Amino acid sequence: MPNQQKKIIFCTAGVLSFVCALGVVTALGTPLWIKATILCKTGALLVNASGQELDKFTGEMQYGLFHGQGVRQCGLGARPFRFSFFPDLLKAIPVSIHVNVILFSTILTVVTMAGTALFMYNAFGKPFETLHGPLGLYLLSFISVHMWLPVTQHQAPGSCGCLVMILFASEVKIHHLSEKIANYAEGTYAYRTQQESYTTSFWVVFTCCLVHFLNGLLIRLAGFQFPFAKSKDTGTTNVAADLMY
Repeated sequence: MPNQQKKIIFCTAGVLSFVCALGVVTALGTPLWIKATILCKTGALLVNASGQELDKFTGEMQYGLFHGQGVRQCGLGARPFRFSFFPDLLKAIPVSIHVNVILFSTILTVVTMAGTALFMYNAFGKPFETLHGPLGLYLLSFISVHMWLPVTQHQAPGSCGCLVMILFASEVKIHHLSEKIANYAEGTYAYRTQQESYTTSFWVVFTCCLVHFLNGLLIRLAGFQFPFAKSKDTGTTNVAADLMY
């Protein structure tokens, strides 16, 4: 493939990585991961509300990894509230899972920025066959998509971006994060989650994962073989040459 086309491919991959890094950084700081509808169960049971009457007891909330806001309704009007995970909700949420979501999001951002630098270096610099060359590009894309995590005494491969989504989804669905937030510091009323949906920031991380897979294909499109993918003929030739000497 001509050098000009390689430069275009590497520049495209670099721009995609840079946009992904900016997207993940923005997602970390915005309360746009979850939007939930919460029902004041206590108030609805007291008046035996049903149908359209439930609207007077239905509030909503949205939150991210650090803070959020919402409106509680228990038949007496709207009650706006704001909250932050650190330090307000440390006793209510699964802290280890939540910290891991933030940690892997940060790792994903750092590795994506490093990948951007390597793509631009290969496009405009003079790469050589070390970590600065194609191997480095594959390695950074691989780390962005595949992180090694210790599980008991073994190491299980996982996806860094996917880990962010899986851990956050487990925190929301399995540990009922929205209900814990809605019921935090509420001694009189009990709230129940009616509906939850993932919003912009969550899907930004998902898109970032897809872009890293795409970058791996772009490197292959530029004419570089996948790492450790050598033909059998090459191996046979090397063995024959070794035997001659």
